[in-house]
Amino acid sequence: MDDRVARDEGTAYEMPPATIKDELVRVGRGTPMGELLRRYWHPVGLIGDAANVPKKVRALGEDLVLFRDGAGRAGLLHARCRHRGTTLYYGKVEPQGIRCCYHGWLFDAQGHCLEQPCEPEGGLFKQAARQPWYPVEERYGMIWAYMGPPDRKPVLPRYECLENMDEGEFVEADDTSLGGGGPTIIPCNWLQHYENVVDPFHVPILHGSFSGAQFTQTMAPIPNVTFEMSERGVTVRSTRAAEGGKTFYRVTEAALPTLRVVPNPRVAQYARVESIGWVLPIDDESFRIYVAGRVKESGDIGRMRSKMNGKFWWELTEEEHQKFPGDYEAQVGQGPITIHSEERFAQSDRGIVMMRRMLHDQLDRIAKGEDPIGVSFDPNAAPVEFEAGNYIRD
Repeated sequence: MDDRVARDEGTAYEMPPATIKDELVRVGRGTPMGELLRRYWHPVGLIGDAANVPKKVRALGEDLVLFRDGAGRAGLLHARCRHRGTTLYYGKVEPQGIRCCYHGWLFDAQGHCLEQPCEPEGGLFKQAARQPWYPVEERYGMIWAYMGPPDRKPVLPRYECLENMDEGEFVEADDTSLGGGGPTIIPCNWLQHYENVVDPFHVPILHGSFSGAQFTQTMAPIPNVTFEMSERGVTVRSTRAAEGGKTFYRVTEAALPTLRVVPNPRVAQYARVESIGWVLPIDDESFRIYVAGRVKESGDIGRMRSKMNGKFWWELTEEEHQKFPGDYEAQVGQGPITIHSEERFAQSDRGIVMMRRMLHDQLDRIAKGEDPIGVSFDPNAAPVEFEAGNYIRD
């Protein structure tokens, strides 16, 4: 091989065709991951989003409308009217349900057609025109939806960290973005963010040395890390040296279906985790985040946002975004759906490997007709208790 050939080896021209792990990132009905995610409850809005004006909701690739009828019942219906296909977003909410703007068909919160004004006797066969709908429940300040097979519907879980309050605390929910800021709807695949939960090594680099200390100096050193599988997902245990010869011990968990159980990166207190985040896949190329947490003042969740170069994310110029990137830039920068065939994992990526293996295991369970981990059909089940938190050890 001559010097010129050796010098030119490894150019981008030699890259193989790009591929992605469709089974992990696609969330529509009938896809492997879409069917797995549909075995769980997902937050689709804050309680205040269900009101007497229809609200657009897009979740797992489906277009829906959320409303609250005159009796206070929340309803989540497919947006496309069963009659002629116009969107119920332009419908009118009434005491018994939502009325389509086109021909006045009235549907209740469970999709039953109650009236067909243009039909003889108000609709002789209206019971056959049920609007597609999903069950909803309200908890922790959010509207939850179950979008899976009715005969596999689990109970909506309760969580110990949101059930047991410390003195002066109450639960507040927020429709938020990434910790460092960004738009509410993040334009990339949900897994690019969810995997970030089990990637503790990006914290001292992205949030520490590269963009300046976005959190606290306590989080700045590269930690010693162990990864474990749990009955809920993947657990990350990190240790760092602390003052007085003590050890800063931090536990983070990624639990199915999309829970981010991440203790406060500002280490405001050494205690159990204060909040839980849920990643809602909007479709294959976008997601949003809902958070519920114990707070002492309303708005505390929103006040946890990081600053870069002394500014909030939305205040930065494009030049500053490039110079001080955060989670948004790192995750959206992978593209709408990252190219998995071009990844090159190293030792620090063990958590990512474990998460993908866990997800594949759950896909296998669904394919065999089994239930995935983390679901319960017992209405008296104890609240789920997490290990996550920031702690000091001797």
